[in-house]
Formats: sequence, structure tokens, C-alpha cells
Amino acid sequence: MSKDGKVSFCQCLKGEKVPQGNSSNMKSLVSMQDLKLIGLKSHDCEILMQQFLSVAIRGILPKIVRHTITRLCSFFFSICCKVIDPLKLDELEDEIVVIFCQLEMFYPPSFFDIMVHLVVLECMALN
Repeated sequence: MSKDGKVSFCQCLKGEKVPQGNSSNMKSLVSMQDLKLIGLKSHDCEILMQQFLSVAIRGILPKIVRHTITRLCSFFFSICCKVIDPLKLDELEDEIVVIFCQLEMFYPPSFFDIMVHLVVLECMALN
């Protein structure tokens, strides 16, 4: 991301307001000097991936990349629901494979370590 993109991303996250108890205060997790997210707990990462990331990248990334990342966020939201429809599991498994194929077109191979591919294994385990 360019420096302007990072500034826009951080400003968007810094301006987010969440219901009390939903996640940490995003304002305290964003460092505008370093243009980084700091001190994220696992639940904060979960909320970021499911809800905030797709909003924060809206005007920053190209449309096709933004669409793929939004699909990934939607996938995480689907598998983190309290109840998952067993009939949707096959769709989710197919969806994550397509998402990763699209991500491999945009990001270098060094991005894809074993942790990234654990998402596919997790989806297969749900099935």
C-alpha cells in the first residue's frame, strides 16, 4: 500500500465506533505516527477481519483486490457464526478455494505460508 493508502486506512479504523464490549477501542490500537495497528488481541483481529477490513479498504485498493478481500471477510463472518447451516458448508469450502486462487494472482508466493492455508483445512474440518 502507498503511504497515502496507509494513512487513509488508519484514519478509517481510528474513526470506527463499536458497541461497548464488542472489541477494544480502535482509536487506541491505531498508531498514526507509524501507520500501524498495535496491541491487537485475538478478538480484535477477528472483528477486524469480519467487519472493519472491508470498510477500511474501500477507496484504497483496486476494485478486484478489494472485492476478493471483502469475500474473504464474508467467509470469516460465515464460519464464525454461532450456527452454521450444514448445507452451506460445501459452498463455503468451494468459496475459500476460489478466494485463495484470486489472492494468489495479487500477492507474491511469500505471502502464502502454512497459516494462510489453515483456513482451507479449517473449512474442510467443518464439513
